[in-house]
Amino acid sequence: MPIWNKEAECGALEARRQAQLEELQKTVERVYSRVPFYRNKLDEKGVKPDDIRCLKDIAKLPFTTKYELRETYPYGLLACAREDLVEIHTSSGTTGTPVVGAYTQNDIDLWSEIMARTLAMAGCEKGDTVQNAFGYGMFTGGFGVHYGVRRIGANMIPISAGNTRRQLHIMRDFGATLLTCTPSYSLFLAEAAQEEGIDFASLPLKSGCFGAEPWSENMRGEIESRLGISAHDIYGLTELIGPGVAAECEHKCGMHFNEDYFYPEIINPETGEVLPDGEKGELVITSLGREASPLLRYRTRDITWLMREPCACGRSTVRIHRLLGRTDDMMIIRGVNVFPSQIENVLVRIDGAQPHYRIIIDRGATHLDEIEIQVEVDESVLSDVTRAMEQLRKRIHDELRSELGISAHIKLVEPRSIERSEGKAKRIIDKRMI
Repeated sequence: MPIWNKEAECGALEARRQAQLEELQKTVERVYSRVPFYRNKLDEKGVKPDDIRCLKDIAKLPFTTKYELRETYPYGLLACAREDLVEIHTSSGTTGTPVVGAYTQNDIDLWSEIMARTLAMAGCEKGDTVQNAFGYGMFTGGFGVHYGVRRIGANMIPISAGNTRRQLHIMRDFGATLLTCTPSYSLFLAEAAQEEGIDFASLPLKSGCFGAEPWSENMRGEIESRLGISAHDIYGLTELIGPGVAAECEHKCGMHFNEDYFYPEIINPETGEVLPDGEKGELVITSLGREASPLLRYRTRDITWLMREPCACGRSTVRIHRLLGRTDDMMIIRGVNVFPSQIENVLVRIDGAQPHYRIIIDRGATHLDEIEIQVEVDESVLSDVTRAMEQLRKRIHDELRSELGISAHIKLVEPRSIERSEGKAKRIIDKRMI
């Protein structure tokens, strides 16, 4: 696969660390002088910009939380003049105050650069046709891909999310070679293609970039099998810039971090303690080089770990393991931490079960937590004898119990009976909070 920027992606570690320190110092100085919110937080900790003399000094800086981003809505974290803004995006959340991503032209150029790197890792180059099924509008996904494709010089189909039947016909008629969307929506497309009589094997589609929700290695196998493509994980947050923070190369052994623009840490989510490389915890990111809305030590709530072993692709940047879930997606069932991705990982390896499910959590008659998992099954299973259905239900139950350490009630449901999402899949109904 082509490497878009060899100097940035394959450079020597020592030089990268020096460049990161210089950008970190500039960022701290920028927010201290221009953002009252950060000046107050730094003063409360007794930290001045001159106190940042090495990269380890980043631990002196305060964390930033999503709650604080919402409290400062809309312009409370702006580090540039309003007249320098060229674009505004907000988070995809449907409730509460959104978080804001603000951009100068330099920020857009930065975003275009890192998205070009992201798409190149999936094999995108000039001459390709990219079907961009991430949402446009206030969401960052569609625009991020758009800017990256333009930077590479490939052909762009800005179809956005939704209108699945039209997606398939456009994909076929215009010869899309690369698909971008959420992983759950790619499987929705596969289902719809079967109904439309469209065979992915007959299309020139070769690869895809998928993100915006956690997904398992088994789900990757499902996508690659059904669509006949190479599926690549990409990562980003509206708060930091959008997609492009990290992405998988062709070896798919972790997502390469764009370290010239983002500094990652892993912390214990309970104590805030910085954890060594290889230990699982919450990902914290400091933006480097952002003009409009730089963030210090932003708590992403994403669970992963850092990997610094050499990658066969030649890139020398640190990698993060694919996301295991989020601390705010995490369910605590009778004291056991459960992530939806763990459930998905079990379902996709069981014949007869579909990777479409709904999780319902409630208090039982004994006031203890109870979990019901509704699982779609193949048509062939529904037409089978009752005994076969019970065997499948029992197998799902037993494997989930082995994986999760808890017992769940399994309800088998008809194909396509669980609501599909054209964006992030909505899989959890927690009635304990209703």
